[in-house]
Amino acid sequence: MAVNVNIQSLTAEERLALIGDIWDSLTLDDLPLSDAQRDELDRRLGESADDSAAGIPWEDVLQQIRDRRR
Repeated sequence: MAVNVNIQSLTAEERLALIGDIWDSLTLDDLPLSDAQRDELDRRLGESADDSAAGIPWEDVLQQIRDRRR
């Protein structure tokens, strides 16, 4: 589907909305991973599963952000 639009004639808000619409239209099948990317993701997933203490609970992260704003 070809759309003939002069992008420069759109406002910044309209262009950002268009970017969002295009991004939202993509699926995982549209973004294939290379073997190296897949291997790296598998490695990271394995690391996170092996070390359950590596993460920070969301409530703690949120509190840290709130503390910084004060």
